[in-house]
Amino acid sequence: MKNHLLILTGLLLFSATALALEKTGPVQSDKVHQQMQQLVPFSVDQTLETFTKTVHGGIQHVVAKAADNTKQIKLIRAHLLKIADEFRKGDFSVTERIHGADMPGLAQLKKAETDDIKFEYKVLPDGAQIHYSTEYPELVQALHLWFDAQKIEHGNAEIPEHSRHHSTPAE
Repeated sequence: MKNHLLILTGLLLFSATALALEKTGPVQSDKVHQQMQQLVPFSVDQTLETFTKTVHGGIQHVVAKAADNTKQIKLIRAHLLKIADEFRKGDFSVTERIHGADMPGLAQLKKAETDDIKFEYKVLPDGAQIHYSTEYPELVQALHLWFDAQKIEHGNAEIPEHSRHHSTPAE
């Protein structure tokens, strides 16, 4: 009888925890969405964003949902160029304002020396990307943690034309 009671108690606790996590997920995403919209110049609802991990770091794409939306494309490009420049200087304040100081990987990224991580900005036909790369395993791990957290909080849109040219994680 005690075993059944323990099992029942365990199931109830597990269910309550799962329900609590399920309820906080969308609330957190909504909060991140609202904070992001206040801090970026483009319309978050009119764009797609992906975070693809690679062996040496990862690639962040931000593209307009409509390829003919030149206004959003210009705003995306300006924003990604700006944050790539800020990241090169060790300034992750925009990320911290959106996600909080305890975002996984962020503390390690902020401690990196200039030039330990490369932030390569590239224009895409419908937006832009930043290629993050480093030769330091601990910083690769920090980038991967940071990318995973970005995916959880922003989602990770499917952009088939971009994933095709990043099919190998060796970049």
